[in-house]
Amino acid sequence: MKGIIHLENIRKSYYMGAHSLEVLKGINLDIYKNEYVALMGPSGSGKSTLMNILGCLDSPTSGTYILNDQDVSQMEDADLAHIRNKEIGFVFQQFNLLPRLTAVDNVALPLVYAGVGRKQRQEMALEVLRKVGLADRSHHKPNEMSGGQIQRVAVARALVNNPSIILADEPTGNLDTRTSREIMELFSSIQEQGNTVVLVTHEEDIAAYAKRVIRLRDGMVESDMERAAKATAGAH
Repeated sequence: MKGIIHLENIRKSYYMGAHSLEVLKGINLDIYKNEYVALMGPSGSGKSTLMNILGCLDSPTSGTYILNDQDVSQMEDADLAHIRNKEIGFVFQQFNLLPRLTAVDNVALPLVYAGVGRKQRQEMALEVLRKVGLADRSHHKPNEMSGGQIQRVAVARALVNNPSIILADEPTGNLDTRTSREIMELFSSIQEQGNTVVLVTHEEDIAAYAKRVIRLRDGMVESDMERAAKATAGAH
């Protein structure tokens, strides 16, 4: 059975003059609807490159990437941008909110690109802010909110288009321990509501929230373990 994300022999090389550096060396992977997956690996393992390919921010040098039944491996940039806006919700370590916009306007941004009218945009954005517990902060700007609240706004923005997958890149990297826990619990509840969540992290305690952990090393999948199966195995 093919997943919502299906990768077949994905390779990625970067060319510097006559030299080429192969970063991904034949990745085969399926991620299924409603899974909660953590991507881990040391610096230089290829996890950021893989994340960029999964997020349609970059294309593989060779191999096949099927996202939600569409082959996105060799798409042109304009088509990739369309797929990105429709299928993927991004949450970044740096939040990436626009400082002059209120929370509700930041959340509504992806809907502007999707051509949704202003009134409907505002309603949809407010609804998602309610989901992440920030309805009362909808008209505050980023500088009027705490780091945790700002990241909740970023999570709401990722959800507003009802994407196929949420991609979170080190989403707690700039947060303290307590706030990190709150954000990770928020991701867990998002996944329980039917979303597919893929998380890139180098922190074991953050990866522990995921149900499946895929570890990369030297551009290849080193291990791929289901948490539930691991827990059961340990119980015997």
